[in-house]
Amino acid sequence: MDLHDQYEKAYKERPHVVILGAGASVAAIPNGDKNGLKTSVMDGFLEKLGMQEIIENLNLNTQSNNLEDIYSELYENEDFAGIRDELDKRIRNYFNQFQIPDNPTIYDFLILSLRKKDLIATFNWDPLLPQAYMRVSKITNELPQLAFLHGNVMIGYCEIDRIEGEINQPCPICNLPLTPSRLLYPIKQKDYNKDPYTKANWNKLKRFLSNAYLVTIFGYSAPKSDIEAIDTIKEAWGDIEKRNMEDFEFIDIKSEDEIINTWDKFIHTHHYTLTNNFFNSVLAKFPRRTTEELFDRAQNVKWLFPNEKTKFSPTLTFDDLTKIINNLVDEEYKFKDTYITLEGA
Repeated sequence: MDLHDQYEKAYKERPHVVILGAGASVAAIPNGDKNGLKTSVMDGFLEKLGMQEIIENLNLNTQSNNLEDIYSELYENEDFAGIRDELDKRIRNYFNQFQIPDNPTIYDFLILSLRKKDLIATFNWDPLLPQAYMRVSKITNELPQLAFLHGNVMIGYCEIDRIEGEINQPCPICNLPLTPSRLLYPIKQKDYNKDPYTKANWNKLKRFLSNAYLVTIFGYSAPKSDIEAIDTIKEAWGDIEKRNMEDFEFIDIKSEDEIINTWDKFIHTHHYTLTNNFFNSVLAKFPRRTTEELFDRAQNVKWLFPNEKTKFSPTLTFDDLTKIINNLVDEEYKFKDTYITLEGA
């Protein structure tokens, strides 16, 4: 390959990083899980856990009804240790009820839309993403890596062998039970480095972000009170003046002004797109070809259209997805020593 080909190949092989917040899980099961159980964002969540009256009787200073704000105050007072433990227990019991619906969800589509070079990093506790991952792995093992930034009720880890896995399975090396991943952190000082599993997941995100060509923020509000999380992401992303080739994509129901106000320190000038529907995102329109789409559109100056045979739509079945993904993976193997170029005007 000449220098231009090497340059193009290097860009197209860079990671696409997707960061998920509570809004992504809400979008994944808009009608509820397999049994009709619905998830929600953190505001008002204590009512679902049956903890509202308990918290009200503590006379906390915070006026917020956001779970993380309340936990932060509980964390600062050792007299509330028993309440913290009960809160953790109820969160695990609540989310462990969730079962992914039988038909493909947005999480199934999302995982299949990315490749091994890519990363999905989630703040969500619910088991929907790992449940989706387990079943789509039967279609292909050419799937993105995962990072659980605030733990997950379905995921545990072995502190000895540094291996993560499904919580009800033993460590494949030492055969000891896996330790449940930590869920709750004080929002103002999360100190992710104190927990080795959480630290490893954040380090994974930082590695991928530092080299990312494309970042999608899906349903994550990035609250300004979440100082450590935002600072860590910003440090990994670096100076936006040096990110003039990269793009952001937002999948969110919030207004454009609200989203850009939150993420303005990450975006280079106009390098972003916004949609309120996953199926209008580059992930669904160009599955497994998102970095190719960005390069061919922005640097090869092509007018691109989604391939009707491979783009994702909500009516697709798992049989449909199997055919689409098998064809795309075959193409990836065929061009593994070069790069894929999308057709366009």
